[in-house]
Amino acid sequence: MNKVTNLNQFRKAKARDDKRAKADENAVKFGRTKAQKDLETARAAKAQRDLDGKSTT
Repeated sequence: MNKVTNLNQFRKAKARDDKRAKADENAVKFGRTKAQKDLETARAAKAQRDLDGKSTT
């Protein structure tokens, strides 16, 4: 006697695995560490301060 396979569970498990793989791929492609985000924020703030300091109005 063969074991009965629930195709619905199989389909959902495959979808979860595909979603997890895609998330890992995106994390590598687009992810940044907290230090990188903080550095970018600090650089943007400094650029804004420099620009405000050079205004002639």
